[in-house]
Amino acid sequence: MNINLTLFAQAATFAIFIWFTAKFVWPHLARAIEARQKHIAEGLAAAERGKQDLEQAAVRTADMVQKAKQQAQEILAQAEGRATQIIEEAKVAAGEEGSRLLAGAKAEIDQEVSRARETLRTQVAELAVAGAEQILRREVDQKAHADLLAGVQSQL
Repeated sequence: MNINLTLFAQAATFAIFIWFTAKFVWPHLARAIEARQKHIAEGLAAAERGKQDLEQAAVRTADMVQKAKQQAQEILAQAEGRATQIIEEAKVAAGEEGSRLLAGAKAEIDQEVSRARETLRTQVAELAVAGAEQILRREVDQKAHADLLAGVQSQL
């Protein structure tokens, strides 16, 4: 009987232990396990969102790099066009300046030619007056007259 009473006491103690564990220990363990599962699930979800965000950021970065390259090419094309335009404007301005300088030089040459002609006319008139003066001082005879004209012609 001792075995039966011991066996019955052990069974009752075990039942009290199970009841105590189910009532007071198991709910705390279940909440801790659930909290841990929730925390792990949130961590996995955050990792998945992070992975998706990283993929999206890579796509956006590649798109931004492509747009930046395209804008750089457009800016270079505009700069080349502007450089060509500036060169053409400089060529036109240089041509106009050259034409203006050429016209000024031609006008100056024409003035110098006019002055030279005027000077030549003055000198010819002076020579003519000097020749006439010499003729009038001498006697008028054919030989003297011919000598004077030859002298005047040699001076010209």
